[in-house]
Amino acid sequence: MNHPLHDLMAFLDHSHSPFHSVQSAAARLDEAGFTALEECAVWTLEPGKSYYTTRNQSSIIAFRTPLEQLNGWRMTASHSDSPSYRVKLESKPDQNASGLSRVWVEGYGGMIAASWMDRPLTLAGRVLVREASGLTSRLVYLDQDLLVIPSLAIHMDRTTNSNRELNPKRDMQPILGNDGSNLKELLAKELRVSVEDILGADLTLCPRQNAVLLGAEQELICSPRLDDLECAWGTLIGFLHASPAAHTANVWCMFDNEEVGSGTRQGAVSTFLPDVMARVESIYGQTTEQHFASLANSLLMSADNAHAIHPNYADKSDPVSPVKVNGGIVLKYNASQKYTTTALTGSMFMQLCQKVNVPVQVFTNRADMPGGSTLGNLLSAQVSIPMMDVGLPQLAMHACVETAGTKDPEYLCRASEAFYAADIVCSADGCYQMQ
Repeated sequence: MNHPLHDLMAFLDHSHSPFHSVQSAAARLDEAGFTALEECAVWTLEPGKSYYTTRNQSSIIAFRTPLEQLNGWRMTASHSDSPSYRVKLESKPDQNASGLSRVWVEGYGGMIAASWMDRPLTLAGRVLVREASGLTSRLVYLDQDLLVIPSLAIHMDRTTNSNRELNPKRDMQPILGNDGSNLKELLAKELRVSVEDILGADLTLCPRQNAVLLGAEQELICSPRLDDLECAWGTLIGFLHASPAAHTANVWCMFDNEEVGSGTRQGAVSTFLPDVMARVESIYGQTTEQHFASLANSLLMSADNAHAIHPNYADKSDPVSPVKVNGGIVLKYNASQKYTTTALTGSMFMQLCQKVNVPVQVFTNRADMPGGSTLGNLLSAQVSIPMMDVGLPQLAMHACVETAGTKDPEYLCRASEAFYAADIVCSADGCYQMQ
C-alpha cells in the first residue's frame, strides 16, 4: 500500500461524523504549521501566512494569504457530511413486546436505506456537557458494535426481494439491546460525566467498517463516507503541498450539510466563505473596486464524487460520456446548471490536468435521468466567481459503504496541487491566460 492511499484510509477511518472530519483535517493543518483562528476573536493576519477557522465544529476553511498584494482567489470546496441517520436523544423509553430496546432515529440526506440493515453500527458526533466552567462540546465515538437494524425475515414478507419499500419510522429504527438499555447512560459512561450533565447532542449512526482494499489486484477501495471525504482529502493534500502565491490567496473549504441542501449557518449557502474572504481582504486594504476585480480574477473547484458506470446497470449511465473507476478525475457538466462547469472553466481544467499527466473523464447525465446537485452552484449565490465541478468516480453513492478506485485519489492530489500553483489571469470575460 502506498503512503497517499494509506493516509486516505486513515482519514476515512477517523472521520466518523462531520465533527470528526473537521478534527481530522485540523490535525493535518496543525501538523503543517497552520494557525487556528476563532471566529469570535479579532484576527491579526499577516501576508504569506497560513490559517484555518471552523464553524459549528463541522465546517472548516483553511487559507494562505498572498505574499504581496491580493488580486485573486484560488479555492476548492468539498463537504464533510454524508447520508445517515440522526439520533433523537430526548425520547420516551421504548415499549414493545420484543423485550428489546430501540434508539429512535431520523433520516439525514438521501441514503440507500437497505444498505444500513443487518450490519454492526455505532454512534458518533458531539455531546454538550455541563461543566463548572460552562457548556463544553465533547466529540464522541462509541468504539463498540452497539446497534443493528435487523431486516424482517423473508418468511414474514415474501415481497422483500421485489422492490420492497422501507418505511423510515417502522423499518429503520436500530436495536440498542435488552429492555432498559439507556443511550444517555452509555454516553455518560463514555465521557465520564453524570447523565444529568448531558444537555444535548448531535449524533449520527456510524457503520463499524473501516476502509479496506479489495479486488484481484487491490484496485478498489471500499469504505463508508467516500462521498465526499475522498475529495475533501484529495483537495486538502494538494492544498498542503502548494506554496504560498505572490498575489493569490489559496483557500480550502469543507462544508457541512451539503446532503440536505447546505442552507445552514455552516453550509455552503451561508456567509462562512464570504466572511473569511472579507477578513483576509482587510489586511490588504482592498477597496470595493479591488474586491470585485479580484473576484473576477479567481477560480473555484467544487469537488464532490461522481457516478461511475455500474457493471450490472450500464444502461443507467449516459453512453455519450462513460465514466470508469480508476479512469481519472471526472469533470461534470449539466444542461440545467446543477454543475457549474462551463466550456471555459472545463477547458482550463483539462489544460491544467494535461500538464501534470492526470487523466480526465467527462460526466453528463442520461437525458431522461436528472442528477443531483452539489456545492458549486450553491456557492455561486454567495461568491460569484468562475467555477468548475469535478469529482472522483465511485459506485453505490449514498450507500452505507461505497466503492471507488485506488488510482483516482492520487490523481486528485496532483491536480489540486497544480490548480493551486497555476498562474491564471483573467484578461477579459471569456479569455483566461494560464501559465
